[in-house]
Formats: sequence, structure tokens, C-alpha cells
Amino acid sequence: MNGFDASVWTGRRDIGERGDTARLFERVEAFEASRHAPGQAQVPGRLSGAPVLIGFCCDEGVRRNQGRIGAAHAPRALRRALAGLPAHRLVRCFDAGDVLCESEDLEAAQAALGERVREVLASGARPIVLGGGHEVAWGTYTGLRRWLSEPAPSHAASDRPRRLLVVNFDAHFDLRTARPGNSGTPFDQIARDCDARGTPWRYACFGISELSNTPALFVRADEIGAHYVLDVAMRERDLDDRLAELDRLIDEADDIHLTIDLDVLPASVAPGVSAPAALGVPLAVVEAMVMRVRASAKLRAADLAEYNPQYDQDNHAARAAARLVYRLL
Repeated sequence: MNGFDASVWTGRRDIGERGDTARLFERVEAFEASRHAPGQAQVPGRLSGAPVLIGFCCDEGVRRNQGRIGAAHAPRALRRALAGLPAHRLVRCFDAGDVLCESEDLEAAQAALGERVREVLASGARPIVLGGGHEVAWGTYTGLRRWLSEPAPSHAASDRPRRLLVVNFDAHFDLRTARPGNSGTPFDQIARDCDARGTPWRYACFGISELSNTPALFVRADEIGAHYVLDVAMRERDLDDRLAELDRLIDEADDIHLTIDLDVLPASVAPGVSAPAALGVPLAVVEAMVMRVRASAKLRAADLAEYNPQYDQDNHAARAAARLVYRLL
């Protein structure tokens, strides 16, 4: 685990300009679990939904899945892309440092990430995890699951189990059934965990490429009752229908885990990913749907995966990723 690194949060200062010229790097503070634990000085309200960034520096899932590695360097690069953006209405943002995958021990890294996510949720804040390969989603989920199992007013017991919605923007199902886990297995792992626990959940995947998923993966998606939309039905002209579809899914859920694989975007927009898309979904469509999830008040945790700065061109993918993360702040 690496702590808060202030050196990455730097940028231009418009000294002498009129009005509000604050940028994001001027709003970021270190998150410390002990200082922000429930019952500390900021109660009532605790962090009141403040965003907390967590880095997941990991290539092991992509390596196991035979992809091109480099996503372990994503968290720092994404912070740098975020740092210079104008703060606008954002008053406070926190950075909880990085979880590192060491000695190819992916499972230990995912467990550490899960604990960090749980700590952030317990503080009253919202974790936004910067991956790393898409194995990040299993780590985020485990933290969210642990937090939801703890008694708290925000998710008090009712006469029925809470319903979890996992919304994934992705060209791939990531429902591979082989083990050990990798960047292609997280949602199968979540499906099996929810089944074992009797947790009602729904998997919704937007942007699936028919040519990037085998028939076996479509069968697995149908087995778990996944809701999915192909990339060819995710054009800007389709946006109203997709938003209505998303609204129905949100209405049926109590808690949402949002996960974004940047390879859902066209390769021209996001060349720096582990598996560039031949077609992809327009950034404007993904952004509008992400904002709809954010506005639902049901979003508990989010993560972004597969940014690979080693293959980026002129920071195209970094800028697209930063724009999506910014919408979640």
C-alpha cells in the first residue's frame, strides 16, 4: 500500500485572473481511515458522500488473461490527467493512495483493495477506484459486500434483502469461468458469490462486442440473467432508449456498483487500453449513462479499468478517462 502522494497533484495556477480559477489539484486532500472513521470530528454527516480516489496498481489479472500489460501504471497517470481540470462545484476530494499487487499475488491485492473500499464506505464517503486491469471489479465488490453486511443506518435491514445492480460499460462480458481469477473473470466471481450468499443482484453490461466474446460467454450471460446491449445498439441515436432501459434497472435496485472498462470506447478515443475496440461506444453515450447512474443516489462504489498509458497516444485515453471520473466526483 502506498499512501497519498502530493507530488502528483500539481497544475497550473491562474494567478491574477478574475473569479474562481481553482483546479482539482487544489481540492484534493489525503484520506486517512483513522481520521475519517465514523464518530470522529466531522460527524454529523461524516464525509457526506465526498469522493475518495483509490489506486489499484495491478497488471497480474491482465497477464493471466493473456492481455498486454501496462495498466499497473494507470493510477498515477489518471491522477495527473485529473489534476489540472477546473474544480467547478467540487469542494472536497480525497486520495487514499494506492493498493499494489506484489509478487503476482493478485488475490492478496484484491483483498487489500476490498478492505480499503470498505473503510472508505464506512467513513460515509464514496470510493472511486482507478485501475489496473478489470480484476479491480472483484476487489471493489468484496469491499462493497462487506460494508453492506455491516449494520448501519444507510443500509438498515428491511423486510427483504437489498438488491445489488452491477452496471458495466465494457466490450467484454468478463464472465470467464476458468480459475484462478483474472481480468476476464470478475463478474463470474461476483455471480457465484451472490448465488452462494443468496444475494439478489443483476448484471447489466452495455457495449458488448459480438466479435470480442465467444458463444460460450453469451451462454454464461444468459445463465445468470444478465442484461446486455451490443455496441451496435449504443449509438447516439439510441441514447434515449438506453437511458430509459437504465432507469428501469436503477429503479429495481437498492445499491449500485458502477464499473467502466475503457475498452468500451472506440480505439480512436481510447487507444491506450489493454484491448482496443474496433467499433466501440461513443464517449458522449457512455458519459450520459454514467451521469444518470451518478444522479440516482444509489451509487455506492465505482471503478475504472484497463487504462494502459504505455500504449496511449497524446494522452487521448487519459483525457477520456479523466472526463468520466470527473463526472463521478
